[in-house]
Amino acid sequence: MQIGYCASPAISEDGREIFFISNMSGVSQLYRLTEEGWPYQLTLFPDGIDFYTISSGGEFVIVGASTGGSEQSQLHWVDGSTGRVKVLTEKPEIRYGTVVISPAKTHIYYRSNERNMRDFDIYAMNLATGEEIRLAELEGANGVEDITADGKTLLLSRWTSSYNSDLYLFEIDSRRAVHLTPHKGDAVYDYPEFSPDGRFIYLITNENKAGLLRVAKLEVPTTRIEYSQEETVWETEEMATSPEGRYIAWVLNEDGYGNLYIKDLQTGEMLPTPPLNGVVTEPYFARDGKLLFVFNSPTKTEDVWLWDFQNLELKRLTNSIYAGIDPSLFVEPQLIRYKTFDKREIPGLLFLPPGYSGESIPFIVHAHGGPESQFRPYFYRHFQYLILNGYGIFAPNVRGSSGYGKDYAALDNYTKRLDSVKDLKHGVEWLIKKGYTKKGTIGIKGASYGGYMVLAGITEYPELFSAAVDEVGIANFVTFLENTRAYRRTLREAEYGPLTDRGFLRKISPIHKVDKIETPLLVVHGENDPRVPVGEARQIIKALSDRGVAVDSLIFPDEGHGVSKRKNSLVLYRRMVDFLDKHLK
Repeated sequence: MQIGYCASPAISEDGREIFFISNMSGVSQLYRLTEEGWPYQLTLFPDGIDFYTISSGGEFVIVGASTGGSEQSQLHWVDGSTGRVKVLTEKPEIRYGTVVISPAKTHIYYRSNERNMRDFDIYAMNLATGEEIRLAELEGANGVEDITADGKTLLLSRWTSSYNSDLYLFEIDSRRAVHLTPHKGDAVYDYPEFSPDGRFIYLITNENKAGLLRVAKLEVPTTRIEYSQEETVWETEEMATSPEGRYIAWVLNEDGYGNLYIKDLQTGEMLPTPPLNGVVTEPYFARDGKLLFVFNSPTKTEDVWLWDFQNLELKRLTNSIYAGIDPSLFVEPQLIRYKTFDKREIPGLLFLPPGYSGESIPFIVHAHGGPESQFRPYFYRHFQYLILNGYGIFAPNVRGSSGYGKDYAALDNYTKRLDSVKDLKHGVEWLIKKGYTKKGTIGIKGASYGGYMVLAGITEYPELFSAAVDEVGIANFVTFLENTRAYRRTLREAEYGPLTDRGFLRKISPIHKVDKIETPLLVVHGENDPRVPVGEARQIIKALSDRGVAVDSLIFPDEGHGVSKRKNSLVLYRRMVDFLDKHLK
């Protein structure tokens, strides 16, 4: 659990200054790579940082940081060389984000929910005086994506659900907004960036017949969209353009593996990319024909790499700590598919311990969060920890998962919620049929929406699981939607169903089926969780305790939606292994 990571890289336009986030200190802090290759720590926030944005030359950085897992990020100006800090906002009840720095480096533009704690308006701040101006009063989840080179026009986004968004031009002086992406039905427009002349916006969108996210170019005057990427059966998940506008890079999600592609926009030529087998994330260009990115795989933790595609040179810039553990002990998963109740094939990744020889072993089914998410072949510290303790792990991407197109992602929406739980059941039956495990030695774990899937699994199919770990999970959809932060409620109702349909929400809520739970349960939560409030954990703990069902709990007073501090992770995963050993071995 002490294995480190380095991620979220950024590089100045001239390629001289490189920044990244790492947990070397035990929480996520910002670092600058010196000319000698030393990671110089720039921030010392007690609970780490949430995000950062660098000025074009790397002279300064705008950092968002919150406390105790609250996610109420406050803005700070940080000197890119020394780490000197100037506080820009001190309103812990407000959430700030999506920061863009003006080309003149005199102002920042960002979103804030200060007006009513629910809707995100657009603001500007003069960095010299600290004066803050609300530029646009808007409804819903809005954000600042980019700014034109002349500093006159912002690119704004608005999300009405996790599978529907829009883009707008916003003229700063006139405060006039122009809708760029009118469409019917649901469509996503993500990772948008202006071309240097402001005539085009590069982005990824699934507004196409296949319903798959692909790289495209939107012509600003006409709003016409032209695809820049060849058609494929896979989805594109990240995109970046070079500062001078010549190159574009994207990551293609090929059955969960993230593969890098680079294109010369002047010649149309596809350029060479490094041979890596895992997941590439967070591409970031400099002007000098170099690309930063993060790479990790099931056996390699996250590190920042530099690809010189002019000279075909690949260099790892960071070396995350492995805490004395030999990485050769880690295992790669197998990609499998199984048929579910409606004959649809469900993909998943299967992890087996080193030296596995075909016998039945204790198994953990991992339910990913989201639900608009996907289990990917990332480096999961606790997976390798469980595997080295003798467990197999199965991580299915049940219906509703992202990465397979918007039709697949919509298969569990609203009234179809429990169909995804049926997919879990058929995955367990597949494991048993193949002889990997047997009843009495199967557990289930998951966090956030995955925590709900854990509770749904042990209420809908109580005979399948002999131990369960629910981390920051939803027990009661009514109280969850009532108590989640106001700025999240509309987006979550679009996925799970509206509060006006309480009958349905009660029907899918595990809290109303606790009489079916026989599975020993470990409940993990953060006291300050703004997404799934800790009351969800307390409800299920009390209901099971009142019935005399075995329930253990870990409530961390200094955490939010998940466990982020190293000291707490060590407590959690040791307790998890002890709990699973007790009930599955």
